[in-house]
Amino acid sequence: MRAVVQRVLEASVQIGGMEHARIPNGLLVLLGIEVGDTVEDLEWLVGKVARMRLFPDENGVMNLDINEARGELLLVSQFTLHASTRKGNRPSYIRAARPEEAIPLYLRAKQLLSMLIHGHVRSGEFGADMQVSLVNDGPVTIVIDSRLKE
Repeated sequence: MRAVVQRVLEASVQIGGMEHARIPNGLLVLLGIEVGDTVEDLEWLVGKVARMRLFPDENGVMNLDINEARGELLLVSQFTLHASTRKGNRPSYIRAARPEEAIPLYLRAKQLLSMLIHGHVRSGEFGADMQVSLVNDGPVTIVIDSRLKE
């Protein structure tokens, strides 16, 4: 399971030309679920996101987590995080989990994040053609992989 976590001043998702979700300051989390990912992978990754100190304290040092910064979170599914570019010029997505495996984990991620984060947790729509807009703050962008656990 992979996540790209971006600290944002604002972020939104549009589906079919209509705004679906929007957050002010907080985190935009792009979540890719891989074949074989487990609930344990998900719990580790979600806990890491909720506790990660990416927001500045009164001295400008990244020392606050999303709750201490009173941030919100926007969760967006993104199977392309598991693209393989090893062969040829067309990425292969064979490592990305099929919807029947990925959707329950994605929904569980949203549920767990809602329990861990005090601010609003919004989301895109799994499998939809989405347009994601954001203003990256910093910029701060972190990649987390549950299989590497670094």
